[in-house]
Amino acid sequence: MKLVSVVKSPKPGKKYRATFDNDGRLKHTDFGAAGMDDYLHTKDKDQRERYRTRHKKDLDTNDPTKAGFLSYYLLWGDSTSLQTNLSAYRHRFHL
Repeated sequence: MKLVSVVKSPKPGKKYRATFDNDGRLKHTDFGAAGMDDYLHTKDKDQRERYRTRHKKDLDTNDPTKAGFLSYYLLWGDSTSLQTNLSAYRHRFHL
C-alpha cells in the first residue's frame, strides 16, 4: 500500500481526498468535514486534545486508509503544517 496523493476533495462537504495505490488498484478516501475547524487552522492545542480524545475510537479499525485515521493524523496531528503531518503519517504507517 502506498499513499499517492492528498488533494482538495471534489466531493461536497469534504476537505481533502487521499489516494492510495494497493498493487495497482487505486482507492480514494475523502476526509475532513468542510466548514469545520481543524488544528491546521485554529492551532488550538486544547481543541486538538479534545478532538483526539473524542475520536480515538476511529483508530480501532487499524486501517490507515480510513477517513478517521486521515483526519486524526493529518488534520489534527502534532503539527499545524499539513506537509509535516503528511510526512509523519507516511513514516508511521510505511506508506
